Amino acid sequence: MQEFVMIVTLLSIWSSLLMASLTLAGAVHFWLTHSKKVVDIEPLEHYPSVTIIIPAHNEEVVIAQTTRAILDLNYPTEKAELLIYADNCGDQTARRAQAVLQMIKYKHRNARVIERHGQGGKAGVLNDALKVAKGEYIAVYDADAMPEKNALYFLVRKGLENPLKYVAVFGRNKTRNAKQNFLTRCINQEIVVTQRIQHCAIWHLFKIGRIPGTNFIIKREYVKSIGGWENGALTEDTDISFKIMQSGKLIALAYNSEAFQQEPEQLRDYYFQRLRWAKGNYQVVLKNFRHLFDRSNWRVKLETFYYSCTFFWFNAAIVLSDIIFITNIIFWFIHLFKPHVLIPFTFGESNILIAQLLLFNWLLMIILYVLQITTASATQFGQATNKQIWLALASYFTYSQLFIIVSINAVISVGIDKLMHRDGTKWVKTKRFAD
Repeated sequence: MQEFVMIVTLLSIWSSLLMASLTLAGAVHFWLTHSKKVVDIEPLEHYPSVTIIIPAHNEEVVIAQTTRAILDLNYPTEKAELLIYADNCGDQTARRAQAVLQMIKYKHRNARVIERHGQGGKAGVLNDALKVAKGEYIAVYDADAMPEKNALYFLVRKGLENPLKYVAVFGRNKTRNAKQNFLTRCINQEIVVTQRIQHCAIWHLFKIGRIPGTNFIIKREYVKSIGGWENGALTEDTDISFKIMQSGKLIALAYNSEAFQQEPEQLRDYYFQRLRWAKGNYQVVLKNFRHLFDRSNWRVKLETFYYSCTFFWFNAAIVLSDIIFITNIIFWFIHLFKPHVLIPFTFGESNILIAQLLLFNWLLMIILYVLQITTASATQFGQATNKQIWLALASYFTYSQLFIIVSINAVISVGIDKLMHRDGTKWVKTKRFAD
């Protein structure tokens, strides 16, 4: 039984390393191809109307800055409608957003603030906005998002490349407060890898896109046709991504579209934010797991398999490998003083210790982890420095291990929510900072 557990654990880790290596290779090919292209800002033949939505819940610290950034986007003003939803706010969010709209520069823009007192969270806001939006496309920016001036232009331009197939387009998000402390520096590395390696590789290899929470557009009539967003969903973006793939349509990547967002600066805020994301992703996986065995779209199957591996299989393998490795180390020390005590996890008495294999696996994981970060940094101006390599090594043994804790907690929490019929859609709000 012990040997079986060890073999399964090793094969699982090697499978995860293979998947990560494939993703890295796809990203490298993507950037080798696209880094040679010169990007020009040329007028579009057609500018579709866009309704920009900002869901904001107690965002008085950042809402004014975000509103100005969105009103200053490089997009024809007569084609843009802005809806700012102050959702169940107990602060000055609505007043501060309205103050920006009253400025002479923006006074005649098609923009308004809506004070909402409904339920459903962010998804509920988006569904309410869907009823009144007039644009051909709906664009979504979180209240802390600072889109680059041409962000919306690049999203729309990508969508017009294949308007029948590309029903949604997403861009990249970057960390506004990356240099604040060790935590934000680690989060920045995670975001850079996610945006510049994973998203680019998956789109390049399989034409699979994943709608993020901010900086994306989606066709209004299409959203209506699939029933909108799921009210109360913890990760409404992942949920609607699966709906789009199931319909056979695509979520295209506009890699030049960038928006800056704030990340948690305190460990507590980070933990509860990632716990919400992990729970939401688990819920989506459980909801879509049946598609692995039916006649669903192949992209849905592949994405479900990816999420299942990432959040269940590979996590379990890493936890088991850590337990095996640490257990063997403890028993090895005991064995030095008490030779009759045997090391529990080995492939036979005369064979190599499993601890040596697990140590080799650890080295491979560390190398691949650092390689992903350095490759992603090399594609991002100003990120590729020696400090990033040392930070990557430090974050592997600290920051990245938090994901395991968050994942285990999320699994337990989702299970209890199901058994106890508990409302699992509530979360602790991430604290914002003025910058």
